[in-house]
This record gives sequence, structure tokens and C-alpha cells, in this order.
Amino acid sequence: MNSLKLLLPTKRELAGVVRCCRATCFSFFHSSPETSIEVHSQEQEVVIALGSNVGDRIHNFNEALQLMKKSGLNITRHGCLYETEPAYVTDQPHFLNSAVRGVTKLGPHELLLALKKIEKDMGRTDGIRYGPRPLDLDVLFYGKFSIYSDILTVPHERIWERPFVLAPLLDLMGSAVDSDTVACWHSFPKQSIGLFETWEKLGGESLIGKEGMKRVLPVGNRLWDWSQKTSVMGILNLTPDSFSDGGKFQSIETAVSQVRLMISEGADMIDIGAQSTRPMATRISDEEELERLIPVLEAVLRMPEMEEKLISVDTFYSKVASEAVSKGAHIINDVSAGQMDPDMYTVVSGLKVPYVAMHMRGDPSTMQNDENLQYDDVCGQVASELYSRVRDAELAGIPAWRIIIDPGIGFSKKTEHNLDILLGLSTIRKDLATKSFAASHAPMLIGPSRKRFLGEICKRSSAVERDPATIASITAGVLGGANIVRVHNVRDNLDAVKVCDSMLKRRKPIA
Repeated sequence: MNSLKLLLPTKRELAGVVRCCRATCFSFFHSSPETSIEVHSQEQEVVIALGSNVGDRIHNFNEALQLMKKSGLNITRHGCLYETEPAYVTDQPHFLNSAVRGVTKLGPHELLLALKKIEKDMGRTDGIRYGPRPLDLDVLFYGKFSIYSDILTVPHERIWERPFVLAPLLDLMGSAVDSDTVACWHSFPKQSIGLFETWEKLGGESLIGKEGMKRVLPVGNRLWDWSQKTSVMGILNLTPDSFSDGGKFQSIETAVSQVRLMISEGADMIDIGAQSTRPMATRISDEEELERLIPVLEAVLRMPEMEEKLISVDTFYSKVASEAVSKGAHIINDVSAGQMDPDMYTVVSGLKVPYVAMHMRGDPSTMQNDENLQYDDVCGQVASELYSRVRDAELAGIPAWRIIIDPGIGFSKKTEHNLDILLGLSTIRKDLATKSFAASHAPMLIGPSRKRFLGEICKRSSAVERDPATIASITAGVLGGANIVRVHNVRDNLDAVKVCDSMLKRRKPIA
């Protein structure tokens, strides 16, 4: 292997930067500022913690990710996003916290210097320790090394006492002994093996959703804590050939009227689609899709009723996604999870909006072909294939804290597969957790509304006659862990959701 010799800088060489560094005293090996260490690799895997409680916190994180990339850190994984009460100095605004995992050729002190420069460029100045700051970047791990110097201690000394550090740090890991997880654990010092135990002793998942620590997703101008209630997404199809309501809402007037109805019935968000994705649907161009979509989207955005509501656009075209967000859409809902447009991940990364990644094999014209309907373990395979999509999205720059997952009910699935998924949402999460805790914690959307498998079970050939069956499937999904339900009939499904949420609040935690 190549050997890279690093000379640790003196205090004088880092004057002006060191003032921002935290004094630490957690020692695994000692080195004076003149000591050189051999790093037997050109790249090291590192973990960086992020925190912010001054200014536009999400903007601060977005900028930090870009600046870290420019500084020589290739980010490969992101933790979830947490809003937390301040620690140590409590009279200050709430923090946003997360962590990223990546690889770099920078030496440990070069990395520290780069991070402190980013903090300074983002407006951080000398202040009280643990006090308010627009950006805080800490090196949690640097390869297998345990480092002590006057300005850097790795592993970070306070990992073990801080839930707001442990939670996003564990998001970067997976529970199973797969190649990715093994590579990650083997990259870090032996002290890291106690992280899971420490997290559980601090309270583990029971800490999440409480006032002091919320897992959140940035959407629009808010931070959405999806644990508080199940959200209802109303469907607006602008297509002439959708299976349930094709042709009904093609004019601006009828579309606006339908949105007004769904909002009055309690919809939290509206999902607008201008391209049919029913089985064997004919694909239209992105230009034709935009011609259908944009006039209606603009009209809906002008509606007073849409204040505080969210708009999702159902598209697999990156150009449509870009145009829709530029007009004011909040979420991109991609049934192909980036498989039908190679530019989708890169474009969505730049748009900085939530991204729904749905499981589907093939495309709408091929998804029900025999080869796409072969499963040995549908929940396990859906989880595995979804993880691959999420992984690709992250590598393209879409943080895990912006991703919503959808198991794709009705897409490349038989009736029995759809039923197994509705019964196995928790299994899908557990299988995702073997590879990525962040992916397993993502909000989950389900969309069984009026689909063919319900008609097959209930002998209802007409889609509009499947609302009672939809309510049953929505009920099963919410009780199984779904966070967003995508439906045609908002009023009746909202009632089902409210009952389910009330039941879930009554559920006693397993001892």
C-alpha cells in the first residue's frame, strides 16, 4: 500500500483556526506537534458531525456539504436530521444535528483545518464554548486511528454522552454483518464497538419524537416531524388515461375544484401527476407532461387554501422535476426511483427538496411482465432493491434526511405480493436497517388506493367501487408503520387514519 507521511502542524501554523477548536484530553496515542505519523493508505474513511442553531440551519447544512466536497471529502452516507434541545448551555435556540460518512486523502489535521475554515466561512466566530453557532463540524472518527494532539482528539471524546451525536452516527451504520458494514466498522477504532450499547443505555429509540430530540425532514419552510401523525396525500391525476379517474381533471377549473375538495376534507398534501403510470401506459415526453402540469400547478399554488399545505409532483423526468420545483412544488415523487432518467438524482440533489424513491422493476409498460414479478421473499427483495436506489441517490448528493421511501404497492407486484407488503412494512424497515439505519428510519409512503389487487380480492371491477377496500388496506398500512398514505378519497381514508393514529398512541412499548 502507499504510505503517506503527515507532519502534524504546530500551534503557530494553525493560529486563528485553533481558537475555534475544542480543547480535548482523551488519549489513545500521544504525539507532540513535531511528531510525524505514517498513514498506510491514500484514503481514510471518516465521520463528521454537523450542528447548527444560528440562522437558516438547513441552508447551513447544505452549504457545509458542498464545501466539504470541495475541500476533498467525498461523502458516501448521511445520517438522519435531528432537531435537539441545546446541551450544556441551555439558553440558546434548538440545534439541528446530523453526521456524514465519507473518504478523504486529507490527513487528520489537514481535515481539521479544512473543517475549521468552512466554519469560519459560514460565519462562525469565537464565542462561549457550547454556545450558539451557525455551524459546528467535529471529526468523530478518522480511519482506525486514535489521535491525541494539542488541537485534535479522535475518536471525539464526547460521543459517548451525547444522544444528538450518537443517533446520526448510528444512522451511518447497518445492523448486519454485510460487506459495507464490515468495511465501516473495520475502518474505525476498537472503541466504536460500544456505540450501540451506549445508545441503548441513553434511551435509544425511546428518545426520538420527544420534545428534546426529534427526527425531522426539511420540506418547504418547515421541519416535518412525521412521528406526530400520519399524513394524507390526495391524488390529482391530470391524465386522460389513469386507471381510476383518467380524464376527469384535465382542465384547470376541474383540477382546482378537486384540490379544493381534498383540502376541505383534510388532505395534508396534494400529489399532482401529469403522466399515467398504470400498467401498459404509453409514455409521453417531458415536454407534453409539462404542458399538462404547469398551468394546473400554478393555479393550485395561487389557491388560498394551499397555505401551509404541501404539493408533491409525481414524475420520473428530471426536467419536469426541475420546472415544478422552480414554480413552487415542495416534493418530487418518482415511481422509478431514478431508473427512468439518469439525470434525476443529480437534478434533485441540486433542487434540495424531499425525494420519494419508490420500488418498481422495469417501467409501467414492462413492470407486470413475468420476469419482473418473480420474488422469493418480496419484503426482503423490495428492501434490498430500495436500499440500492437510496444508496445511489446518496452518492449523487441527496442526503438521507431528504428521502422518503415507498415499497411500490401495485408496481411489479402480484396480489399476494401487495398483501405481503402491507403485512410486512415493519419487516421492510428491519431489512433496510441491516444495511442502513438512516434508510430504515425514513418516512414511508404507501399508495394502495383503488388498485387492481383490491378489485381482484373484492370482485370490484370499477376502481371507484374500491374505496372500502382501500380503507382496509390503509388501516393495515398505518398500523404497520406507514407515515404517508396516498389516496383518491381523502375524507373516508382520513377517518381511518385518525382511528389508527389514536390506536398507535395507546400502544404500549414492548418491554
